[in-house]
Amino acid sequence: MRVMVLVKATEDSERGFDPSPSSLAMMAAMGRFNEELRAAGVLIAGDGLKPSSEGRRVAFDGAGRTVTEGPFAPAGELVAGFWLWNVADMEEAVAWVKRCPNPMPGPSVIEIRPLYEMADFA
Repeated sequence: MRVMVLVKATEDSERGFDPSPSSLAMMAAMGRFNEELRAAGVLIAGDGLKPSSEGRRVAFDGAGRTVTEGPFAPAGELVAGFWLWNVADMEEAVAWVKRCPNPMPGPSVIEIRPLYEMADFA
């Protein structure tokens, strides 16, 4: 099954990347984790996202479109990064997330969501 693994944003991630020694060490640990995912055949895609201050939202209402510039709040409801994984089941996805280095300097949350497959619509 395919799952989207969402790294939830924090106030730290919304400030943008700070190339401090601790941030660089965290990035190196995440790089090693990504290599483990790749070697296991789990990783399909993944990346970090820039802060919402650099983003835009497009709201739809019938034929109308409204564009809003970031930043967006609250930070904990935003996404700071993602992976797309191919796993046997949710238990495997949870096991991989438990092995993940903490993606933030402080407390953080990672959400796992299964993708719809064609078989879901049969």
